[in-house]
Amino acid sequence: MVTTRLYKQGKLVLRDFPVADISDHIAAEGCTVWADFVSPTEQDLATIEEELGLHALAVEDAVHDSQRPKLDRYDTHLFLAAYGVGLDLETGELETREVKAFITPHALITVHGPEFDMKEVVGRWDNDPDLGQHGVAFLLWGLLDVIVDTHFSTVQQLDAEIELLEDALFDDIPRDKEVQKRSFELRKSLVLLRRVVLPMREVVNTVLRRDLDTLDVAMTPYFQDVYDHVLRATEWTDSLRDLVTTILETNISIQGNRMNLIMKKVTSWAAIIAVPTAITGFFGQNLQFAGFGTVWGAWLSLVLIVVVSGALYLSFKKRDWV
Repeated sequence: MVTTRLYKQGKLVLRDFPVADISDHIAAEGCTVWADFVSPTEQDLATIEEELGLHALAVEDAVHDSQRPKLDRYDTHLFLAAYGVGLDLETGELETREVKAFITPHALITVHGPEFDMKEVVGRWDNDPDLGQHGVAFLLWGLLDVIVDTHFSTVQQLDAEIELLEDALFDDIPRDKEVQKRSFELRKSLVLLRRVVLPMREVVNTVLRRDLDTLDVAMTPYFQDVYDHVLRATEWTDSLRDLVTTILETNISIQGNRMNLIMKKVTSWAAIIAVPTAITGFFGQNLQFAGFGTVWGAWLSLVLIVVVSGALYLSFKKRDWV
């Protein structure tokens, strides 16, 4: 599936024209072309490769998944690989949506799978038609802005989920297993998110360089805004990773403290229970001694049990051991 658009003097003038016409359109003054390929093969990109003189290595990267986020420079064009992301709130799993793009002075060619929603990018372009006069730089800005927005919104969602974990640490009803499991899920997602977000600093920083003749320098403030969001998302991701580690360590400490409290109470009750055991054992000796076989001896042992056990209980209670 291929979608195409033609902008002339910053205005959208034509849609869904054949890929073979791209070279004719970009040859005209003031024209910019966007073509979007969904899950293409190398054969599907053969026409556009010939039309725009794309490098074979870049075309190979475009049709193979799991590229690292990057912006490669070739003689006639740039090649971008990036990821939009989303968070499954139920499982805590990070979802990635890979998108690649060829960037030439007069054309932007995007390549992605069905999981990446290009409608949001197109909507970003349509919402800022006045920027269309900046050509390919405008189209690239819209693409990067949407991608980085998914990074930022996902970090916000992860932050909210981690706040819920912090609250769960000190619930009246212990939720140790749930907290530990959720912590590992979110930590795994944060590690993956960092692999996606961190390289975007270099990608956008390269776009901001003045020696790229491909892009209109008038769009620099807009790319600078995208770069600021990238930095914030990166720093936020790193701080959340540290926070999840702290939650795991705190959860372990709380479990240890709770276990110590339980052991303290069990030991205290064991000491109290040992008193009647010792006294009844003494009076149960099969030997002749004062009170043996008498009623007052039985009452004496009972009084000793009550008094000594009560004294121990009150002493432990005062120290909050029971």
